[in-house]
Amino acid sequence: MSEPPLPEAGPARPHRRSPSSMGPSLPILICMATEQHKAPAAWYADPHNGSQLRYFDGANWTESVAPAIPVVTSVVAAPLPADLAGNRPGAAARARAHEVTPAPVRSQVARVLGVHTDERAWRIGADGEEEVGRRLAKLGHDWHVLHAVPIGERGSDIDHVVFGPPGVFTINTKNHPGKQIGVAQRAFMVSGQRTNYLRSSIFEAHRTSRLLSAACGFEVAVEPVIVVMAEKLTIKAPPDRVQVVARRGIVKWLRGRPHTLTAESVAEVYQQARSAATWT
Repeated sequence: MSEPPLPEAGPARPHRRSPSSMGPSLPILICMATEQHKAPAAWYADPHNGSQLRYFDGANWTESVAPAIPVVTSVVAAPLPADLAGNRPGAAARARAHEVTPAPVRSQVARVLGVHTDERAWRIGADGEEEVGRRLAKLGHDWHVLHAVPIGERGSDIDHVVFGPPGVFTINTKNHPGKQIGVAQRAFMVSGQRTNYLRSSIFEAHRTSRLLSAACGFEVAVEPVIVVMAEKLTIKAPPDRVQVVARRGIVKWLRGRPHTLTAESVAEVYQQARSAATWT
């Protein structure tokens, strides 16, 4: 028979009592040269009781026993999903602006000359989101707002998601300094150039509704809103399925919407929405 295995760890050596003949004699290892090697005196796992140790005195098992020390397997807890409630307005756009910032001299020249660069576009976008975020902060204690909400795995984010008695709203901030904005039933024009803002806002709200409904376990309707910052905003006809509001009127417009959610429902939806896991 082979030698009894050494325990990985053992308790302090207890008082040893006199040997007895209760156990088997010393296990031996028969080598190729037929030389016998005895196991050293030590504490080993009890061959008759796996929950304890028994002392082997180098010749025989003794009556001295001790409880085995259990092997504890460490458990590493999975990290908790990020809480989006701490996101600052414009944080994602500001980060992108820093990522694409050119060399300092080129950046300064571009700003002086008014050259349109990716850095400028992200920076102006972040400025707009910060301004709208300051206004949304005035909604009151019945409301909750999340900013720069990351959605999906391609680096997209929603500027603001608002939760209140009138429901849930995705807000897309469009900051076009010195530009004239024209809005019609199916068109959103910036200085005469057609954009895809309406379609993108509808898609954003639909996607938000689907994710929140899955997280909450009940249908969560979401209304898309575009908040405009520009020299002039002209709405010739209300767009289909999208609300377009000037930044100065966004708080009043939200407060004036008819109530559709209870305070409990608002709190439940917001609780699910603030978890980053909801949006992946």
